[in-house]
Amino acid sequence: MKDEIFKKNQKKQFEFDKNVASVFDDMISRSVPFYKENLELCAKLIAKIANYGVKVCDLGCSSANFLIFLASLRKDFRFFGIDNSLPMLEIAKSKASAYGLNIEFIEGNLCEFNFFNSDIFISNYTLQFIRPLKRQELVNQIYKNLNKNGIFLMSEKILFEDAFLSKNMIEIYADYKQSQGYSKFEIAAKREALENILIPYSEKENISMLENAGFKKIESIFKWANFESFIAFK
Repeated sequence: MKDEIFKKNQKKQFEFDKNVASVFDDMISRSVPFYKENLELCAKLIAKIANYGVKVCDLGCSSANFLIFLASLRKDFRFFGIDNSLPMLEIAKSKASAYGLNIEFIEGNLCEFNFFNSDIFISNYTLQFIRPLKRQELVNQIYKNLNKNGIFLMSEKILFEDAFLSKNMIEIYADYKQSQGYSKFEIAAKREALENILIPYSEKENISMLENAGFKKIESIFKWANFESFIAFK
């Protein structure tokens, strides 16, 4: 379904409810520049460097786009998807079933989740929705529950520290969304709905958060304007 949620002012904060879940794939592909290309890059990298039979856990798996693509590359992996949105998980389960994939989906709030050990944790545009006061502790839990030589791969919307650069990047991003068919009204309405819900960090803040958790080897593997992907090794 086409994302037309913000054609009318919602007058409420953004949430991953049934309405958002129903149009999520269209929404994210039109809202995150190079979403498909970055997803495939990250999945291909994991498929190339991970050992046989590893456990992969996607934190905030949404509609399971990443897990489904990764499963097409490495059928020997064990796949888990965690999300706090039941409507999103229902779509994820339906898609995984249609592809004949064995993915275990778990409904859960990441800040209260009883983590289990994994070889790889994935977080695609998820941490930005975690309250800053709880974000470091969540990343600490991710590090703690990674097996030896484990990998954490995360993609995030980021802030620019320089105000002038930030202003112009925001304008470029707004132009991008207009090129994807969103009106100025929709862009402004969604921005208002996301205020104090989506709270991005700068590149330096994200790297510091990973370092504070214990990660020693951290690399940026993709960046377009105010979107970036990082890989961190335990």
